[in-house]
This record gives sequence, C-alpha cells and structure tokens, in this order.
Amino acid sequence: MSLYGSIRLAANSLRANQIALQVIGQNIANAQTPGYIREELLLSPAPTQRYGGLLLGLGVQVKGVIQRIDHFLEHRLRMAVSDRASGELQEYALVQLEGLLNELGDTDLSTALTRFFSSISEILNQPESISVRNLAVLQGETLCLHIRRLADRVEELRSHLNERVIALADDINRLTERIRTLNIQIAEMEGGDASSSDAVGLRDQRLIALEELAQIIDIRVEEQLSGGVTVYCGGLFLVSEGVQRPVEVRFQSSGGSALAFIHLQETDSPLETTAGQLAGLLKARDEILGGFLENLNQFARTLIFEFNRQYSQGQGLQGYSSLISFNPVSSVQTRLDQAGLPFPVQNGSFRVMVHHPATGQTRTTVIPVRLLPGAGATTLEGLAQELDAIDGIAARVTLDGRLEIRSESPDLVFAFAEDTSGVLASLGLNTFFQGDSASNIAVSPVVKSSPATFASSLGGIGADTELAARLAALFETPLPDQGSASLAVLYDRLVGQVAENSSVARAMAEAARVFEQTLRSQKLAISGVNLDEEAVRLIAFQRAFQASARYIGTLAELFNLLVNL
Repeated sequence: MSLYGSIRLAANSLRANQIALQVIGQNIANAQTPGYIREELLLSPAPTQRYGGLLLGLGVQVKGVIQRIDHFLEHRLRMAVSDRASGELQEYALVQLEGLLNELGDTDLSTALTRFFSSISEILNQPESISVRNLAVLQGETLCLHIRRLADRVEELRSHLNERVIALADDINRLTERIRTLNIQIAEMEGGDASSSDAVGLRDQRLIALEELAQIIDIRVEEQLSGGVTVYCGGLFLVSEGVQRPVEVRFQSSGGSALAFIHLQETDSPLETTAGQLAGLLKARDEILGGFLENLNQFARTLIFEFNRQYSQGQGLQGYSSLISFNPVSSVQTRLDQAGLPFPVQNGSFRVMVHHPATGQTRTTVIPVRLLPGAGATTLEGLAQELDAIDGIAARVTLDGRLEIRSESPDLVFAFAEDTSGVLASLGLNTFFQGDSASNIAVSPVVKSSPATFASSLGGIGADTELAARLAALFETPLPDQGSASLAVLYDRLVGQVAENSSVARAMAEAARVFEQTLRSQKLAISGVNLDEEAVRLIAFQRAFQASARYIGTLAELFNLLVNL
C-alpha cells in the first residue's frame, strides 16, 4: 500500500471513531429524555485496494446511525397502552358509580327505601293519625329525591364522558397530522432508504406521537420502504406516509341525549376501536353508566307500578271530591292497552265507591275494562262515559288526554277499590307515585296536599289498615311479574352488579398496568441508555481515536522523511 493509502486508512479510522464518540455523547445526553431510543453506530470494513499483487483494506467505514429498537415489542407496547387506557376509564366510571351509590353510608338509596316502607308500618299503630300518614308521604318524597338525584348524577357523569369523546376527535387529528408531517421529514432526511442511517430524532418524535395515538385508539402501524408509516384503526387507515384522513364527531340521539361518536370524515364510517381511551369512554358511557341507568329506570318503574297497583286498590281516611289522572293517552279513542300508557293494562275491572260522609252510605259500581279486539274495547273516552253515568260523579277527558273525575255534590266523595285490570295504576289515578322512570319519579301532589287521602284501607274509606299492611310488606314481597323477585332483591341485584363489575374492572385495569410496565422494562433493556455500557464504549472508542491519531503522526514523520530524501 502506498503512503497515501495508509493516510486514507488512518483518516477513515479517525473519522469513524470521532462519529462513534459523538453518538455515545448523544446517548449520554439523552439518558433521561422520555421516549429517547438509544442510537448505535454501524461500522463495516472499508473496500479493498489493489497494491501490486496484493489486496489491502482501507480500514473502516461508517454505514449509518440507527436506533436500537425492537419493532415487535413496540407493537405490543402500543397494544398494552391501549388496553390500559381503556381499562382505566372503565375502572374510573365504576368507582364513580360506587361513590354515587354510597352503600356504606347512611344516605344511600337502600336506607331511603327502608325508611319509607317502615314509615308505612307506623300507620298500622296509629291509623287515625294524619301526621303519621304525612310522615310516610315525606319519606316517600325523600325516596323519590334519592332516586332522581342518583339518576341525575349518573347522567351528569355520562355527559362528562361524552364531552371527553368530543375532545378526542381533535386529539386524533392533531396526532395523525403530526405523524404525517414526520413521515415526510423522515423520508426526506433518509433519502427513501430506511435500511441505512435513521433520522433518529424525528423517529423518536414519531414513536412518541404513535404511543399517544395508541392511548386514544388501538392502532396498527406498518412501516414503508420510504421510512414513513401507515397507521390503521380497524380496517380504516388514518395516515399513509404523506396522507392524513381526518376524523369528526357525529351525534346520535338516545333517550333524549345527543351521544357523540367519532367517524372518519371522508367516508363517514365510525372508527372501529376496541381499546384505548375512545373505546373505554364509549363502554363506560353506554354500557356501564347507560346500562346502570337502564337498570335504575327499570327498578323505578317496577317500584312505581307495583306500589301503585296495590295502592290504587284502597281508600284513605277521606275520599276525593275531584281527581285527574297523571298519565295522558296518545289517543282517546284507542284501546287502552295500545294508547301509549307507560304501564300495562289487562282485561279486568275496578270498583268506584261513591260515599256520603254524613249518612255513611256508600254506593259501589263495577267498571269493566275490556281489551279484546273489535267493537266494545275500552278506550279512555268510553271509560269516561261509563264513569260519568254513575250517580254522584261526573267524568270527562281533558284536552291533553287525561281523565278527570269530580263529585257532583259537595256532600259526596268517591274512592276506588279492587282494580284487577291495572288501569288505575297505568293512568295514574288514585296512586301514590307518579312518573315512569328514575328521572321523573315523584309523589302524587294529591297525596302531598292531603295526607288524609293516603290509602290504607281495603274495606272502605277509613275502615281498616289492611292495605297499609300490604304496602309495608311490599318491599320484601315476591312479585310475579319479576320472576318472584321482590323489590329488595331487585335493588340488591342493581347494587351487586355494580360492585361485581367494579371489582372485575379494577383487576383488569391493574393487570393491564402491570403488563404495560413489564413491556416498558423490556423496552428499556433494549432501547434505553445504560450509562455504564456507554462509559465502557466511550473509553474503547477514545483509545481507538488516540491510536488512530498516533498512527497518523507516524505516517506524517514518514512522509517528512520521504520528502527530505
């Protein structure tokens, strides 16, 4: 090899060791930088050179600077991040729900239920006391307030999660646009050859953006030959190298609420995500909280109907001089079981009692309820006509589809008994509760304004307390329409399901956190900066640099000697 070839070899060695020291310095400088991937210098023998009959090497050459990264591990980590984010949001919703139920406190719904039914028991001890009946009414109002408040707070929590869904659309668009921009910058810097030197700083930023996006939605990432990546969510791509497809929010009406969903703007297709914050929010909003609200509404409906069905059979200490039903019908000429009433009506009958308090005389009239198809089926208009035909009372249908009954003389009052059709409970006539869900359950204003009308008797106005005994025991009484489950059992199921789901969600979220941490530890072992290792490499390349410099010095002396000859 010529002297010039030796100088070239020494220059290659000096340059390679200098670059290696710079890479090591970069790693040491970013040892604590979040998201930084350790860099490695790729070295290979330089091409050979013919010298006479010999082939002599020209030292070392630098092939590139790459990231020390396991792409399959990164894929698993992104999946783990998505699972953890989804699990934590479901855990959050259930923990909040448990707090709203507050079963370990003395202000929970079960306490209100117990106090209400216990207050009815007091009527058995003091049947003539209006104040005792008023206490039962007040406890009923407290129970309704607890149920409405619980429903309102759960709905508020759902609204909060819905707002977070809306905000995620902007986050997704911001991150996908960032990834698209980095794709272009990486491709330009690497010259379309991803197998040589990596655009390490830009790739670090893209990995961080991809992980942030994976926290929102579960994604699949495929790297292209250009160095850019294609990002999929389900079967839809959001980024393909230099192309970004934005998303937008679409609203769907459900139960009076506008629920937000995220769709791909270009095709209006919903994002098919099964993990990440978006999936967790949707499941928490629609399944966890929405399912609980549905169960709470069903419990409230059962409480309203079953209590009213019993209550409407009886009479209080005094009768009514006027009464109007709470629930309107959709059509006054439609059969009652098809008229849009909130509770079922069946074939049967009920009794109307017209009472003269001064003489103690009572006239009872049986009103049939016929729901067979064809002529003669009972409508609200027909029911009003039959009631209006009873001596002593008048009945009519109001403009808003309600039934109004009033006594025709101030000396007469009326009451109801033995309703086998359920029409009184369905219409909201002679009932204690009104409403048909947890959000609108309330005590009838008739009972609130006149506690003496609280129905406790089955034998006539102020005759006995047999109905009060039935109502007091209703909480523990098996209900045929509920598979022989009582209201107490239904409530225990409602609360127990929340506790069970919360326990499962906590376990799954904790498992997801542990698994993610395990993968991060594996990533740290592969891609993280170990200062001890870098120090050893630093010494090795420093010595090599010094040796190369000494080699160049020797060559310089030889060159001077040659010149002086």
